[in-house]
Amino acid sequence: MHFLLSNDDGYQAVGLEVLMRTMQSFGDITVVAPDRNRSGASNSLTLDAPLYTRQVSDRFFYVNGTPTDCVHLAITGLLEDMPDMVVSGVNHGSNLGDDVIYSGTVAAAMEGRFLGRPAIALSLAGENPTHYETAGKVVGTLIGRLLTDPIDNDMLLNINIPDVPFEQLEGFEVTRLGQRHKSEPAIRMKDPKNRIVYWVGPVGAGEDAGPGTDFHAVSVNRISVTPLQVDLTRYAALTRVGDWLADLELKEM
Repeated sequence: MHFLLSNDDGYQAVGLEVLMRTMQSFGDITVVAPDRNRSGASNSLTLDAPLYTRQVSDRFFYVNGTPTDCVHLAITGLLEDMPDMVVSGVNHGSNLGDDVIYSGTVAAAMEGRFLGRPAIALSLAGENPTHYETAGKVVGTLIGRLLTDPIDNDMLLNINIPDVPFEQLEGFEVTRLGQRHKSEPAIRMKDPKNRIVYWVGPVGAGEDAGPGTDFHAVSVNRISVTPLQVDLTRYAALTRVGDWLADLELKEM
């Protein structure tokens, strides 16, 4: 097996180092990661500037771009031998519910899925997580299963690992995405030159966070495994929107 590793915390992140150490025992690995923290970059591609790669060591590169750039570049131009799977993480902090819309960690995995590779996104849930050794053991368990019972090529899994000692984990749970309350208001401040600046406010707490959701699983020390799909079509609304458009005629304004 050949695994492509990436993240959104940057090529020097602790979570990526843990992921590398774990994955080395399962096959060949190639790392292509951003040159700095690109959390919140979502699925953005850099289209208005060239991408530069720097090589740290054999099969370890960093890129002046987003997580999506890294995976896209790796699969479509940088690597001679294609990876069998894309593994993104281990993110510093959770990617629960609505977070997946903004997450660079999930986006890196999603780009792998776009390009025909099964992919998983891994996050260590917590405000300031520290139990990376727990995450490493969970990754090892998951990859061991994937090697004996592979997932489909169109599969994308979002995995959130509670930030607790390994012995306190209560196992795995397949979950759906929960939902957060709306974000806190933007924070208005002044810079040293007395100019008004804004910081994006903190994310909201879990709103739809009951049993069955990723929020709930993590809160009871279970590893949340959420299968994601790329198709954003709201199929249940197709008929209603079709009826709404049925007698609508184009008019020149």
